[in-house]
Amino acid sequence: MINEKHKIVLFDGICNFCNASVNFIIDHDKNDLYKFASLQSSIGQKYLKKFDFTLDDFDTFILIDGDKFYTSSTAALMVAKDLDGISKYLYYFIFIPPLFRDIVYKIISKNRYRIFGKNDTCHVPTKDRKNKFIK
Repeated sequence: MINEKHKIVLFDGICNFCNASVNFIIDHDKNDLYKFASLQSSIGQKYLKKFDFTLDDFDTFILIDGDKFYTSSTAALMVAKDLDGISKYLYYFIFIPPLFRDIVYKIISKNRYRIFGKNDTCHVPTKDRKNKFIK
């Protein structure tokens, strides 16, 4: 169930790096703030349409927080801010201008399949994590 406190992360469901990132967020989301959907899913496509994104470009993940959205390095840093442990300190990279942060983000994004691999189908959550994904 999604309520006002939840933030939504849209991610590339076939990307191994993206799936590992989702698992990392779930493991460090002690306040249960995040819900997830793949960009390829029907709900992911619905959000892409809502915010006027291209429906077939999965090179970024998107953070939706109410009526606002964030992409690329800004989305990643906004998520990091809410996590427990030392990862929350990554948020301070937000003070680096997005132009510079996004250069690194785009290099990783464009090469993620080659470096980390991909699956033929979208990630299927385990039974104990199913409630973290929206349909």
